[in-house]
Amino acid sequence: MKIVEANVDYKLIGQRIKEARKRAGWSQEKLGETIDVATVYISRVERGNAQVNLKRLSQIAIALNTPMEKLLVGTTVECERYLNKEFQELLEQCTPDKQQLIYNIAKIVAGIKFV
Repeated sequence: MKIVEANVDYKLIGQRIKEARKRAGWSQEKLGETIDVATVYISRVERGNAQVNLKRLSQIAIALNTPMEKLLVGTTVECERYLNKEFQELLEQCTPDKQQLIYNIAKIVAGIKFV
């Protein structure tokens, strides 16, 4: 029997947890108290130095009012066009010049000719 190993990026998951915590306006201490773990554990998870299991990830997601899949894979699948919101948030972080570049690349990928 061959064992298949999953490649889990705990550092990326930790970054998403940190972003969700900051969006909620919470400190590491408050999150730790809420899910009954030490602040140092939250710090280690956010840096990717601790592996967070599904039970703990679920507790974090509930505490931060964030979908668990958002923490795990970075997106949510609430509708057929689930990337629209994530793409819009990404674009809002770009300068107008970068937005224009992304627009031009998207037109090329979509096969739309420039006029």
